[in-house]
Amino acid sequence: MTQQTVADVMTPSPTTVDITDTLRTVAQTMAEQDIGALVVRAGTAAVGIVTDRDLVVRGLAAGLATDTPVQQLVTGQVVTVGHTDPVETAVEVMRKAAVRRVPVLDGDTLVGIVSIGDLALERDPTSALADISRSEPNR
Repeated sequence: MTQQTVADVMTPSPTTVDITDTLRTVAQTMAEQDIGALVVRAGTAAVGIVTDRDLVVRGLAAGLATDTPVQQLVTGQVVTVGHTDPVETAVEVMRKAAVRRVPVLDGDTLVGIVSIGDLALERDPTSALADISRSEPNR
Protein backbone atom coordinates (compact mmCIF):
# COMPACT_ATOMS: atom_id res chain seq x y z
CA MET A 1 0.00 0.00 0.00
CA THR A 2 1.37 3.39 -0.96
CA GLN A 3 1.58 6.19 1.51
CA GLN A 4 -1.08 8.83 1.06
CA THR A 5 0.17 12.28 0.08
CA VAL A 6 -1.16 15.76 0.71
CA ALA A 7 -2.22 15.88 -2.96
CA ASP A 8 -4.64 13.03 -2.23
CA VAL A 9 -6.59 15.01 0.40
CA MET A 10 -6.12 18.70 -0.49
CA THR A 11 -8.56 21.04 -2.16
CA PRO A 12 -6.91 21.87 -5.49
CA SER A 13 -6.61 25.36 -7.00
CA PRO A 14 -7.70 27.40 -3.97
CA THR A 15 -9.15 30.86 -4.39
CA THR A 16 -6.57 33.55 -3.72
CA VAL A 17 -6.42 37.28 -3.16
CA ASP A 18 -3.52 39.64 -3.60
CA ILE A 19 -1.91 41.18 -0.54
CA THR A 20 -2.97 44.62 -1.85
CA ASP A 21 -6.67 43.68 -2.17
CA THR A 22 -8.99 45.46 0.24
CA LEU A 23 -10.89 43.90 3.09
CA ARG A 24 -14.10 44.61 1.14
CA THR A 25 -12.76 42.69 -1.88
CA VAL A 26 -11.70 39.80 0.36
CA ALA A 27 -15.14 39.68 2.03
CA GLN A 28 -16.92 39.85 -1.34
CA THR A 29 -14.75 37.05 -2.72
CA MET A 30 -15.56 34.87 0.30
CA ALA A 31 -19.28 35.58 -0.13
CA GLU A 32 -19.23 34.89 -3.88
CA GLN A 33 -17.27 31.65 -3.47
CA ASP A 34 -19.13 30.62 -0.27
CA ILE A 35 -15.85 29.94 1.53
CA GLY A 36 -14.36 31.08 4.81
CA ALA A 37 -10.66 31.22 4.00
CA LEU A 38 -8.50 32.51 1.17
CA VAL A 39 -4.82 32.19 0.42
CA VAL A 40 -3.15 35.60 0.32
CA ARG A 41 -0.40 36.01 -2.23
CA ALA A 42 2.21 38.59 -3.12
CA GLY A 43 2.64 38.12 -6.84
CA THR A 44 2.69 34.35 -7.20
CA ALA A 45 4.02 33.58 -3.70
CA ALA A 46 1.64 32.42 -0.96
CA VAL A 47 2.24 34.73 2.01
CA GLY A 48 -0.65 33.86 4.28
CA ILE A 49 -4.23 32.85 4.80
CA VAL A 50 -7.08 35.16 5.73
CA THR A 51 -10.28 33.80 7.26
CA ASP A 52 -13.75 35.20 7.78
CA ARG A 53 -12.91 35.33 11.48
CA ASP A 54 -9.81 37.44 10.71
CA LEU A 55 -12.02 39.89 8.83
CA VAL A 56 -14.40 40.24 11.76
CA VAL A 57 -12.10 40.07 14.78
CA ARG A 58 -8.88 41.60 13.48
CA GLY A 59 -10.51 43.85 10.88
CA LEU A 60 -14.01 45.07 11.65
CA ALA A 61 -13.79 44.83 15.46
CA ALA A 62 -10.40 46.56 15.41
CA GLY A 63 -11.90 49.47 13.45
CA LEU A 64 -10.12 48.88 10.16
CA ALA A 65 -11.76 50.47 7.13
CA THR A 66 -13.10 48.34 4.29
CA ASP A 67 -10.49 49.86 1.98
CA THR A 68 -7.64 48.59 4.19
CA PRO A 69 -5.28 46.21 2.34
CA VAL A 70 -5.55 42.61 3.53
CA GLN A 71 -1.80 42.79 4.16
CA GLN A 72 -2.67 44.30 7.56
CA LEU A 73 -4.40 41.06 8.59
CA VAL A 74 -1.68 38.68 7.42
CA THR A 75 0.82 38.04 10.18
CA GLY A 76 4.05 36.14 10.46
CA GLN A 77 5.52 33.55 8.18
CA VAL A 78 3.08 31.31 6.38
CA VAL A 79 3.61 27.59 6.90
CA THR A 80 3.19 25.36 3.87
CA VAL A 81 3.46 21.73 2.85
CA GLY A 82 4.44 20.12 -0.42
CA HIS A 83 1.93 18.27 -2.55
CA THR A 84 4.05 15.10 -2.39
CA ASP A 85 4.51 15.25 1.39
CA PRO A 86 2.92 12.43 3.38
CA VAL A 87 -0.40 13.32 5.03
CA GLU A 88 1.34 12.83 8.40
CA THR A 89 3.64 15.75 7.54
CA ALA A 90 0.62 18.03 7.07
CA VAL A 91 -0.80 16.89 10.40
CA GLU A 92 2.48 17.61 12.17
CA VAL A 93 2.99 21.01 10.48
CA MET A 94 -0.54 22.09 11.42
CA ARG A 95 -0.14 20.82 14.97
CA LYS A 96 3.20 22.60 15.52
CA ALA A 97 2.00 25.88 13.99
CA ALA A 98 -1.46 25.62 15.62
CA VAL A 99 -3.22 26.37 12.32
CA ARG A 100 -6.32 24.90 10.70
CA ARG A 101 -5.36 25.39 7.05
CA VAL A 102 -2.10 25.16 5.15
CA PRO A 103 -1.30 26.16 1.55
CA VAL A 104 0.06 23.30 -0.56
CA LEU A 105 2.95 23.98 -2.92
CA ASP A 106 4.56 22.27 -5.89
CA GLY A 107 7.97 23.90 -5.65
CA ASP A 108 7.03 27.58 -5.36
CA THR A 109 3.66 27.20 -7.08
CA LEU A 110 0.45 27.14 -5.07
CA VAL A 111 -1.51 24.03 -6.05
CA GLY A 112 -3.93 23.53 -3.17
CA ILE A 113 -4.94 24.02 0.42
CA VAL A 114 -5.40 21.38 3.10
CA SER A 115 -7.54 21.85 6.19
CA ILE A 116 -8.09 19.95 9.40
CA GLY A 117 -11.48 19.02 7.94
CA ASP A 118 -9.79 17.44 4.91
CA LEU A 119 -7.53 15.46 7.21
CA ALA A 120 -10.42 14.39 9.45
CA LEU A 121 -12.35 13.10 6.43
CA GLU A 122 -9.36 11.01 5.44
CA ARG A 123 -8.00 9.84 8.79
CA ASP A 124 -11.17 9.41 10.84
CA PRO A 125 -14.22 9.49 8.55
CA THR A 126 -16.60 8.67 11.42
CA SER A 127 -15.50 11.61 13.60
CA ALA A 128 -17.74 14.58 14.33
CA LEU A 129 -15.29 16.86 12.51
CA ALA A 130 -15.48 14.67 9.42
CA ASP A 131 -19.28 14.75 9.57
CA ILE A 132 -19.28 18.54 9.80
CA SER A 133 -16.72 18.86 7.00
CA ARG A 134 -18.77 16.60 4.74
CA SER A 135 -22.09 18.39 5.25
CA GLU A 136 -23.47 21.23 3.12
CA PRO A 137 -23.05 24.75 4.51
CA ASN A 138 -25.93 25.97 6.62
CA ARG A 139 -27.00 29.42 5.60
